Amino acid sequence: MIRTIALREFKTLFLSPLAWTILAIIQFILAYLFLTQVETFIRVQPELATIENAPGLTDIVVTPLYSNAAIILMLVTPLLTMRLICEERRNKTLPLLLSAPVSNTQIILGKYLGIMGLFFIMTLLISLMPLSLLTGGTLDYGKCLANLLALFLLLSAFTSTGLYMSCIAGHPIIAALGAFGLLLLLWIMDLSTGIKDQHSELFEYLSLLKHFQMIQIGLIRSVDLIYFAIFILLFLILSIRNLDNERL
Repeated sequence: MIRTIALREFKTLFLSPLAWTILAIIQFILAYLFLTQVETFIRVQPELATIENAPGLTDIVVTPLYSNAAIILMLVTPLLTMRLICEERRNKTLPLLLSAPVSNTQIILGKYLGIMGLFFIMTLLISLMPLSLLTGGTLDYGKCLANLLALFLLLSAFTSTGLYMSCIAGHPIIAALGAFGLLLLLWIMDLSTGIKDQHSELFEYLSLLKHFQMIQIGLIRSVDLIYFAIFILLFLILSIRNLDNERL
């Protein structure tokens, strides 16, 4: 049943122009930023040749690409997740879905995996840009895979948050704004750590940006993986609990 719901949600996304439009816009923006970084690398390459242990192609082009993708997708994810449950409620189809012989866990996981299918394709399309550099240069494959992992984990966290906001909001726009506000708060939460005498270990741990950047640089720690696992599971469980209340 989870697979059936996921496939239905995935197909529904591509039956509307929204998914195609977002894919095209994101690819266009990131391609422009990617080519800008490549041009910057070509310009500074003679200077880098004279510096010992200078940053390479991966550090100057690939890592900024995934960082830019993370910020853009933080804006886009709420738009794709806002209708998952909220639209079912507005169209009066949620009671029908809840009365079907499927559990709330299957409904939530099915919708979650359906939207993650789109983000998986999006991540692969973004990763084609760095691979194009192999025609004229070399890449640090370890850092490239670390960036890919970091972006996918981040998108998984974004999606779980957006799904939960779609469960509790009464209108898709409210769900999108709520998800974006919460994600932005968690993204900038560790800004105080850069201020003298304002260091907070709690804010640093809760910050999405901090854990994303640690994986990006190739430092894959268990604390970061556990953070994303807990984050995703927490919002999925909250979503399931919310549907439990609706079913009652």
